Amino acid sequence: MILLSDPRVAAVPSADDGEEFVDLRELPELRLDGRAADPVGAYARLRAGVVERLLTAQRALPGGLRLLVVEGYRPYRVQLAIFTGYRDELRRRHPDWSPQRLHRETTKFVAPVEVAPHSTGGAVDLTLCTDDGVELDLGTAIDATPEDSADACFTDAPAIGGTARRHRRILVDALGGAGMVNYPTEWWHWSYGDRYWALITGAPHTRYGPVDLAAARSVPVPAER
Repeated sequence: MILLSDPRVAAVPSADDGEEFVDLRELPELRLDGRAADPVGAYARLRAGVVERLLTAQRALPGGLRLLVVEGYRPYRVQLAIFTGYRDELRRRHPDWSPQRLHRETTKFVAPVEVAPHSTGGAVDLTLCTDDGVELDLGTAIDATPEDSADACFTDAPAIGGTARRHRRILVDALGGAGMVNYPTEWWHWSYGDRYWALITGAPHTRYGPVDLAAARSVPVPAER
């Protein structure tokens, strides 16, 4: 299992091809959940190439199922707050951990800001739902921590029910088949074009680097591209 704390992730050369962002609030083909909504709508924005792959994955799902997107782009300051907050929580729970272990365990749940996939617009947190918007059982809630779920949030966790395991396999087959990469400690986290994707797929560099949302352009993307 390669974690985002692995030096090989940070060593991937970072480049950005300038691909535009898509606002999912303007794309009815993908269902968007509002639990991570923010005042400027950052959560609803993703790179066009990611959106195309989500649409491809959705078409591969069994009848009656849809992707339910929870969060896309995440600004640097938000990523930093989540990272430091979880790190500090683990430090309180495990005062005996070394700084190295503390950092490693923190990155099982949240990426260090210097390699954060969400801040590139190339990562998305999502789940499965029915056509009517009813969420399926995938074993844990989105954003369940390894600490509190006893690692049941790991994509290949053995200690989940058969129904949840089948649903995770559907998600893996659809998104993996569309060219996206999963972070193995978070069944809901998928990315394309970022450092983690580049390392796992052998790409020579990223397609997307960290961006300032205020400077990013948004364009519509046809559903069948």
